[in-house]
Amino acid sequence: MKKIYPLLLLLTLVTTSCFEDRDDEPIETSSVNDFVWQAMNQFYLYKSEIPDLADDRFPSTSSSAYLEYLNSFESTEALFNSLIFDRQNVDRFSWIVDDFFALEQNFRGVSVTSGMEIYRAFAPNSTTDVIGVVRLVLPESNADLNGLQRGDIFFAVNGIRLTEDNIATLLQPDTFTLNMGVLDDNGTPEDTSDDFISPTGEDITITKTEFVENPIFRADVIEAQGQNIGYLMYNGFIRNSDEALNAAFANFRANNIQELVLDLRYNPGGSVPVATALASMITGQFTGDVFQRLVFNETQQQSNTDFNYLNTLSSGASINSLGLNTVYVLATGLSASASEGLINGLSSYVNVIHIGSNTNGKTQASRTFYDSPDFSRQNPNPNHTYAIQPIIANGINRDGISVPKTGLPPNISYFEDVFNLGTIGNVNEPMLAIALENILGRTLKSSSSSTKKQLRNAPTAFPILNKDDFNTNEGGMFID
Repeated sequence: MKKIYPLLLLLTLVTTSCFEDRDDEPIETSSVNDFVWQAMNQFYLYKSEIPDLADDRFPSTSSSAYLEYLNSFESTEALFNSLIFDRQNVDRFSWIVDDFFALEQNFRGVSVTSGMEIYRAFAPNSTTDVIGVVRLVLPESNADLNGLQRGDIFFAVNGIRLTEDNIATLLQPDTFTLNMGVLDDNGTPEDTSDDFISPTGEDITITKTEFVENPIFRADVIEAQGQNIGYLMYNGFIRNSDEALNAAFANFRANNIQELVLDLRYNPGGSVPVATALASMITGQFTGDVFQRLVFNETQQQSNTDFNYLNTLSSGASINSLGLNTVYVLATGLSASASEGLINGLSSYVNVIHIGSNTNGKTQASRTFYDSPDFSRQNPNPNHTYAIQPIIANGINRDGISVPKTGLPPNISYFEDVFNLGTIGNVNEPMLAIALENILGRTLKSSSSSTKKQLRNAPTAFPILNKDDFNTNEGGMFID
């Protein structure tokens, strides 16, 4: 997943030299800007690449030159963005928020969401019309309660045909109506040239609501050829979800699973400690060894941190480890940050069979900084709710290897076919089927059971438009 960070669209509160806080008392923009510059000066991973962050850039932070610099920006967001190194190619992931309360809810898995994740693709035989294809529906969300299912297609929103340029805007309101369609092959299943999307006449109105997502989407034991195979679809390394993961692994242990399929295909990342705990559950034989190492900027080398394999959780509970030497991971371009860190960290110790496509290519970690004396959550400035989440460290595995910018390549390539997604957790779902075929030793089928559909999809689908494109604060690789 290449996550889109529309910072300037989301963050527009500060447009003059001051703004009104929650008590309607004006606070000078320079005060907020000072917090941003000070935090970036101390902690930003790419500090040495930004001349304005140099320690000798100003005579002092009490000088008139420094104050004039802070006040030269039309907004706090503009200052922050000026301090980002090569936004397009290197640091695609640092961001700023004007409401850290909402940010903290996101970290806990709480968000205002429709509950659907989608792919977008050009409609068959069109280079202008776009369709949305539902790839995931969160249980008990508004999308689920309104009957949306994986694989459902919509061609318009509120009666407006979808294009590459308008789809994001049409899906942003709290309420919108999906105009549903279905793929029609015109009675010629072997000829794609006459395929089109046929309206079904069904309209589904979706309302975004506050929702607490369970990142464990599925945790199943699959019985096949006398073997018990664990299947875990995990959609976000949400803080404090390690206890629920441990309970799932307790069930895996009770069923004596010998193989595990870990589905991270839509997992944008999250907490590094939770990723460490999950790696420890998968293995168990490497307690105390380095799982992942975080390396900070040149002025923060004392903060370099090793995350070691564990045998207990922070609560003191024993980890239900499986002792596996091989793990099958389903991962795609939507798999980012902590997901990639998990794969990269495990690969130093066990055989990781990656099924899917190149991952996102984000190897860096970030942390939330607040306007407080030590930049922590304690005693923040009560006059505003700004916080920043800059990249502050680079993640490497035990062998010093980081995730390439092009992502981690698969061992077995597969690109999801938007017209043949299958049912998550079903043994015939294409990506899971490939893993099961590999585990059971059968001859692997082609990467798609439908050559026609793969050929049609490959040049036209342009994933990814998903819930994280509208929720910029989800995912990543976070240090608690």
